[in-house]
Amino acid sequence: MAHAHDHTHRSANRRALTLALALTSGFMVAEVIGGLLTGSLALLADAGHMLSDAFSLALALFAVWLAGRPATPQRSFGYQRAEILAALANGLSLVAISVWIFVEAYRRLDDPPEVLAGWLLVIALLGLVVNLAAAFILRGGEGESLNVSAAMRHVLADLAGSVGVMVAGLVILITGWRYADPLVSVFIGLLVLGSSWPILRDSIRILLEASPRGIDPDEVGRNMASLPGIKEVHDLHVWTITSGFPALSAHVLVASGDDCHARRRELEALLHDRFGIEHTTLQVDHEHEGQLIELEMPERRPAARGRPFEG
Repeated sequence: MAHAHDHTHRSANRRALTLALALTSGFMVAEVIGGLLTGSLALLADAGHMLSDAFSLALALFAVWLAGRPATPQRSFGYQRAEILAALANGLSLVAISVWIFVEAYRRLDDPPEVLAGWLLVIALLGLVVNLAAAFILRGGEGESLNVSAAMRHVLADLAGSVGVMVAGLVILITGWRYADPLVSVFIGLLVLGSSWPILRDSIRILLEASPRGIDPDEVGRNMASLPGIKEVHDLHVWTITSGFPALSAHVLVASGDDCHARRRELEALLHDRFGIEHTTLQVDHEHEGQLIELEMPERRPAARGRPFEG
């Protein structure tokens, strides 16, 4: 059932990303032509961000396809981390495009060129419609997939950029103040830069195998140790394989003579029902069964065992 749900979820994300990519790529060409004809940096900056949108959507689409490939003996989790790598790449591309906007805006502040404000407004309005449509298409998968969320942030930042371009066009059309164009470009760059931070933060957290957001390992350990018959929980690790796929492993001690399998099933039910963790690896042993010999390679540092949780 979990596999079927995962397949359905990826199929829906693939369709949404394909439609959004077609919309974004088509309008990106129109913005580049419009920016060159009108002489607007704000429009070219928005087109540059549209280019990063198209790249991010294409990368996200490829990652969804790659993550859906079956696992192999060498890759027991398949390619599911491909979506996290794509999210990281998209976050970095947001930073790169914001730096380009800042550099171009600084150059144009010295001598802002003439801008055809009327055409600028028309193209920016069309861009607003396109970005609204793309955001509407992607809205379903944003909460469940960091990969789709990264693509969505590209689209939302460009949506705000279209609004900024419209403001610049109105100011130039009404007042003739040409500095509005590069100044609005700086504003767009700041929006793009700000939107990159959550994606970079969350993708790096997953790649470094930090505990999932919203799950406190200490709370998990205390709840596990509080079950009847559980004497101690140690070597507890909680991490994320990919978006929406938390995993847990732990060593559990139960009372001598207790039913290890029954206690394991109770722990699995607790972890599933209270914390939403389905993928668990639990080593359950009887208390005081004897000491295990721990072999350690001399050139490697021992793994941190962490604080045990006692029942």
